[in-house]
Amino acid sequence: MSEPRHFITLLDLDAGEFRQLIDRAIQLKARAELYQPFRGKVLGMIFEKSSTRTRVSFEAGMAQFGGSAIFLSPRDTQLGRGEPIEDSARVLSRMVDCVMLRTHAHATVETFARHSRVPVINGLTDRFHPCQLLADMQTYFERRGDIAGRTVAWVGDGNNVCQTYIHAAQLLDFELKIACPHGYDPEHELLAAGGHRVALLRTARDAVRNADLVVTDVWASMGQEDEQGARAAAFQAYCVDAALMSEARPDALFMHCLPAHRGEEVSADVLEGPQSAVWEEAENRLHAQKALLELLLAN
Repeated sequence: MSEPRHFITLLDLDAGEFRQLIDRAIQLKARAELYQPFRGKVLGMIFEKSSTRTRVSFEAGMAQFGGSAIFLSPRDTQLGRGEPIEDSARVLSRMVDCVMLRTHAHATVETFARHSRVPVINGLTDRFHPCQLLADMQTYFERRGDIAGRTVAWVGDGNNVCQTYIHAAQLLDFELKIACPHGYDPEHELLAAGGHRVALLRTARDAVRNADLVVTDVWASMGQEDEQGARAAAFQAYCVDAALMSEARPDALFMHCLPAHRGEEVSADVLEGPQSAVWEEAENRLHAQKALLELLLAN
């Protein structure tokens, strides 16, 4: 039995594969006729963290491909009663054709993949969110063409999405300017690996100036609710509003992985404005992940 191919970080793709996957996602989005290559195939979806877009996009994608998806949470499986990750991986991967995990610790996905007989997809961890970047890059390519040589500004917390943007900059050859306050930086090793493509700045205006794409995320992610007050104080100068967007290029796009807190990390007029691509970005989770499933299961 051949070793399965996993998607744990963006770096599980090379640059050519990333662009091919984006192109395929755009093709699948435009395809009107019925296309069901996964009839009889099952995706197991493990959620330790709640979700809207991740769950619906994977479940709908499998249904549109003629397959099915099973939702599993710690509340109603042995995962919540202390069964070792290794054992769950060995058992589940004998029953389904692919597994997607949305979990807290990145090590959980890595451990599961090492013991799985089928492809494993990272649906989000505390360190990375590669499926989000597939959708973000598809959206940019659709609206503005190839992102190589462009400038992307990340404003806010150096979180899992930010860290995945570092990987995307490495693969797709764009400049990433990260603006975040002291104490909320991305991992030092990731910044170093980004090399000349990645710059860490302290003011949002410096990052956004002449950017082609401006991206942000909530100030307190799921599980960080007890830090909300401290984070709100630290990020007060990092709201993406109309004044900040005016520093970017006139045709710059705005993206946010959602859910968004209007008046905190982004103003309502930017989120709902003409430069916002967030609704296409959210929809493209479906199309990009269908292309990913096709790559992993049908190659």
